[in-house]
Amino acid sequence: MFERFTREARSTVTGAVTEAQRTGAQRVGEEHLLLSLLSLGALDPLGVDQDAITADLAAARRRGGMSRADEEALAGLGIDLAQIVSRVEETHGEGSLSDPAPRGRSGHTRFTPGAKKVLEQSLRIALGRKERHISTLHLLLSLLSRPGTPAEVLADHGVTYARAEAALAA
Repeated sequence: MFERFTREARSTVTGAVTEAQRTGAQRVGEEHLLLSLLSLGALDPLGVDQDAITADLAAARRRGGMSRADEEALAGLGIDLAQIVSRVEETHGEGSLSDPAPRGRSGHTRFTPGAKKVLEQSLRIALGRKERHISTLHLLLSLLSRPGTPAEVLADHGVTYARAEAALAA
């Protein structure tokens, strides 16, 4: 499938590996794909605040990747996620919920199931649009089409599927 990626999309995927390593993550997640898209300037036409998005992703990483929807669901059960994170960090150190998964046997950084789904979905989006190659637009649209922290953070900054498609496809 990687041969179907444009040069920029390939750079995004390899950049996500670099982002994961830079942040100390053991696996490449959806947030690393978003960080790579940001660092490569793929979202610049949308006028997003790269630093604010990066900070919001870091805060979510600290919560173990739990989204606001997860936090609200727990709150409905009487569970305060912020309090749990605080207690865990008091005991195990700041950022201890970030990424506990081990590296692959070969020492290569592995992709999370969610990140793999983003890559698969980007192919579906490209094919649905009758486009032969997967571009950074398809990667972004895939991130926006899936529930989770990257889509939530982007929506908080005014980036929706429809807005991204209109602005970046032009």
